[in-house]
Amino acid sequence: MATMPFILEFTDLGRLAYAPAFELQRQTADGVLAAREVRDIDPSITPMAGIIFLVEHDPVVTVSNRAGAMNHLVATPQLLEREGVSVERTDRGGDITYHGPGQLVVYPILDLNLLNLGLHDYMRLLEESVVRTCAAFGVSCTRDPKATGVWTVRERDDALHADGEDASTLESAATPNAKIAAMGVRVRKWISMHGLALNVTTNLDHFRLIVPCGLGGRPVTSLKAELGKRCPGMDEVKSTLSRTLRELINEAYERAANARARS
Repeated sequence: MATMPFILEFTDLGRLAYAPAFELQRQTADGVLAAREVRDIDPSITPMAGIIFLVEHDPVVTVSNRAGAMNHLVATPQLLEREGVSVERTDRGGDITYHGPGQLVVYPILDLNLLNLGLHDYMRLLEESVVRTCAAFGVSCTRDPKATGVWTVRERDDALHADGEDASTLESAATPNAKIAAMGVRVRKWISMHGLALNVTTNLDHFRLIVPCGLGGRPVTSLKAELGKRCPGMDEVKSTLSRTLRELINEAYERAANARARS
């Protein structure tokens, strides 16, 4: 498929605390909206689809404004301090989640109006990007219609991991239907913020500080927990997920352009 005529930038922020990344998202969303308004005046300008940030956060629990979300923080302040985990309020959708080193967080600041993506379709696009990325590394995943995010589905021998490693030595038992990626977004004037968090080599013990996404009894996993020694490095995961997102956004733009041409 040919590259579509729009601007889409990827920026790797490396390791960054949550608050400055949140502020950067706000500023970037304002910029993408301003670019749309300028192009509304002069359609000859190349459209700005958006900017996608890749980041690993310092250990942090983020809590949405959803009623009862803070009740899903089960750790005491003393335990959080001992673990070096901060708590931040956020304006994304969803409930409560954990971010930390070894987790790839992706913040697409996109003009969904340009891409002709409603909120439902956009969430499915994010999920699909993770499903394809995990598949590239040999981890089969699926969606759950009752719970936004991406979940592993795979058969395995309970006693022995696929690469011969004893499953009991891994960070997680790699339980089928365990959550490998969480998602939560905010959309204002059809500009998206926030996004997804894919567990690569994340410290899964930190998810015990919360009820992840407010879903009790649902296990959490990571690429490391699923693959053991075969787990890819963070740079490889970033490259694969970025490429997949670009392909999916290209496809969305092409569909939108064709729809506009027919109207």
